[in-house]
Amino acid sequence: MNTPIKGRCTLVGAGPGDPELLTLKAVKAIASATVLLVDDLVNDAVLEHASPKARIVHVGKRGGCKSTPQAFIDKLMISAVLEGEHVVRLKGGDPFIFGRGGEEVENLRQAGIDVVVVNGITSGQAALTGLGVSLTHRDHAQGVLFMTGHAQPGAQGPDWPSVAQVCHQQRITLLIYMGTSRSAHIQAGLLQGLPAKTSVAVVQNASRHDQRYAVTTLDALHNTLHNEGIGSPCIIAVGDVLTSLCALKEKSSLPLRCAA
Repeated sequence: MNTPIKGRCTLVGAGPGDPELLTLKAVKAIASATVLLVDDLVNDAVLEHASPKARIVHVGKRGGCKSTPQAFIDKLMISAVLEGEHVVRLKGGDPFIFGRGGEEVENLRQAGIDVVVVNGITSGQAALTGLGVSLTHRDHAQGVLFMTGHAQPGAQGPDWPSVAQVCHQQRITLLIYMGTSRSAHIQAGLLQGLPAKTSVAVVQNASRHDQRYAVTTLDALHNTLHNEGIGSPCIIAVGDVLTSLCALKEKSSLPLRCAA
């Protein structure tokens, strides 16, 4: 006879950075946790909702930096739940948008553990909202494509020319996560299917007090990132929904970048 599992696990999206963008469900889950496993991109202010008795473990996960091995995080979650803890896995953005939440749910379920997932606002959405740009402005876009610029070890990564053709033909807004380190490669690929003067915005630290952004065109994407010193974590947005913002920048004397 199997011993009943006394603990439980909740995957919580902490949102893009601004702690006021947490959902009520996320706040309740954080407050009830006895163990919190926290990613690097989670704002420290979010942890103010945690119980003083909760054990907080920082398990760094950031592209281009030394990260806690995923297998170790999975083992830590499972062992804590089996010990009767309420484990909250606190992840930046949304757990199921490039957050490895799907992998973690699969591993927990294989261990016989039920999982509750609490969505968070993903950084791609917050990045353009902060600029006053609609991802799906009906005059400019019929949809949104979320892509990662980070290829798995040994994999080639996205076929950017094909992605560009789809976005151009179907009027799709393209959001690229984790793309700064491969921006030259991404730019070259997208230029094979999109016009050189396609509007682009790059947003670093979306929704945070230190948010910075630049508005440019596709043929200047890589140079803009380099010249403006914009790095990870960064969203690269490409598409005609940004046209009015680019036009405003051209007519304005405001600086190319700003803080939120």
